[in-house]
Amino acid sequence: MKYLIETYGCQMNEHDSERMAGLLEQAGYERTADDRDADVIVINTCSVREKAEEKLYTRLGEIRVLGEETGARPIVAVAGCVAQQEGESLLTRTNGGVIDVLVGTQALKNLPRLVAERTAAAPRTPHPAPRVDLNPYDDVSFPLGIAQRRDPHKAYVTIIEGCNEFCAFCVVPYTRGHERMRPVADILADVRHAADTGALEVQLLGQIVNHYQAPDDPGCDFAELLARVNDVAGIERIRFASPHPRHVTPRMMQAMRDLPKICRHLHLPVQSGSTRVLQAMRRRHTREDYLDLIARLRETMPDLALSTDMIVGFAGETAADFDETLSLTSAVRYHSMFSFKYSPRPNTLALKRMPDDVGEAEKTRRIVALQTLQKEIQGELFASMVGRVERVLIDATSRRREWELSGRTSGNTVVNLPGDPAWVGQIVDVRITGANPNSLRGEAVGTSGELGTARRLTPA
Repeated sequence: MKYLIETYGCQMNEHDSERMAGLLEQAGYERTADDRDADVIVINTCSVREKAEEKLYTRLGEIRVLGEETGARPIVAVAGCVAQQEGESLLTRTNGGVIDVLVGTQALKNLPRLVAERTAAAPRTPHPAPRVDLNPYDDVSFPLGIAQRRDPHKAYVTIIEGCNEFCAFCVVPYTRGHERMRPVADILADVRHAADTGALEVQLLGQIVNHYQAPDDPGCDFAELLARVNDVAGIERIRFASPHPRHVTPRMMQAMRDLPKICRHLHLPVQSGSTRVLQAMRRRHTREDYLDLIARLRETMPDLALSTDMIVGFAGETAADFDETLSLTSAVRYHSMFSFKYSPRPNTLALKRMPDDVGEAEKTRRIVALQTLQKEIQGELFASMVGRVERVLIDATSRRREWELSGRTSGNTVVNLPGDPAWVGQIVDVRITGANPNSLRGEAVGTSGELGTARRLTPA
C-alpha cells in the first residue's frame, strides 16, 4: 500500500505532513510521488489565504477525474486547517463524494485508524460513510522519532500549538485552537533525536513562537529554551518562526546575540505600516513600537537580516495608510517579505465587523507598488553582500545542472554555487561573487575543490 501527501501552507503544515507521513509508514504504507500509484492521497490544507481553499477544490476534481480514468480511485483524506474550518460541510460540496477521511488539525494522530476503517468498510459497503475526526484535543504530545523529515539536514520542532492573539484578520485561532505549550523535556528530546539522525539545523515552530513558557519548568521562557537547544551537541544552527513583535524581550535579544548557534535572521511580521490599521487589525503594537524595536534589534545585532509579512488593502486602509506601509518598508529595509492582498477569512472579527471596502484593482495597485519597492531594497542589500564570505549550509543540488548546489546563509538568503554533490549536508565557507533578484551567487573558499572550514555531516 502506498501513500502520497500534498501540502499547502506554512511550515507548521509542512511539519504536520512529516508527522502524518511517519504515522502512515508506521502503519505499513510506503511513500510514492505518483498519484496514479497511490492507495491513499492526503491533502494537507491551509486556510490563511483564500486561494489555498480553491486549490483544494480543484485538486479534488482532478482526483475524481483520475478515478474515472483508471477505474480505481485512491482513498482521499483531507487534513489541516480547511478541514478544521469547514468541517463536515466539505462532504456536501461539489466534490463528487471524493473525500473519504476528514481529519482536523488536532486529530492527526488518528489518521491511520481512520484510513484503516474506511478501507475495511469499502468491500462490504458500496458507498461507505466518510470517517471524520474534528475533535479538539489538549494533548500536544507526539511520539518521538515518528515524523519523516523531508530534509535530512534540517528538522522542524513544534514548541507551541494554537494561538491566543485573535488578530482581526487571522483564522489560525479558529483552526488551530487555543495556545498550548509543549513540555521543554519533549522539545529537547525532539532536538536531540534530530541531531542524532543527522540534522545540522532545527527550526522551532509556533504561531507565536516567542511567547513560549514551559509548562513543566516555570524558569524556562523562550530565551532559556534557546539556550538549552543551543547546548545540544550536533546542532549547528537554530531558527524559529514566527515571533510576535510585542513578545520580543530584552532576554530574547540577548540570547540571539550571545548564543553562537542562533541564526542571524529574524522573521518579524508587522502586517501594516499604519498605526491606525494596526489597531484595527488588533496587532497590539503601533508603528512607533515596531520601529523602536527594530532600532534596538539592530543596535544589539548589527548584522541581523530581517523579513516580514505585510497585508495590503485591509478593511478601511486608505491611500495615506498604505503610504505609511511604503515608508516603514523603506525605513526597515527587509531582506525579504511575504506580501498579500487582504481577503476576509471565515469566523474572524474583520469578516464579522469590518467591510472589505478596498477594491480589488486598488489592492492590486498597492501590492505591485509594495513589491516593486521591496525588490529594489532587496537588490541593494544583496549587492552589498558581494565580496563577503558567508557560512552556507548546502541543502540541495540543482535539477538542471549536475554540479550546481544551493544553500542558505545564516541570514536565510539562498546562495547558488558550483560544487560537488557530496557537499550536501555540509556547512561551507562561500565567497559571494554575484547578486540576483532573489538569491546570491558564490564559490566555496579554498582551492582545487577544498572546502576551507566546512563541517562534514556524519550521520548517526
